[in-house]
Amino acid sequence: MAMTVRLPPPIDSALEALARQRHTSKHALLIEAADRFTRQESRTERVLVSVDEITTEYSELLTRLEDA
Repeated sequence: MAMTVRLPPPIDSALEALARQRHTSKHALLIEAADRFTRQESRTERVLVSVDEITTEYSELLTRLEDA
């Protein structure tokens, strides 16, 4: 899917420099960045869901540990 991304000049300049350094395109860097971001957000969401489940399942035990 095609889309237009308007970057602020400082980010565009930094991205351009990084692309030159890595001998790749800004497009490739943006795809890599988007991929990393979405995977990280997915992991974060899974961790938060797990913490909620553990907190619910062990709430009584956690309360007793707080009071110890």
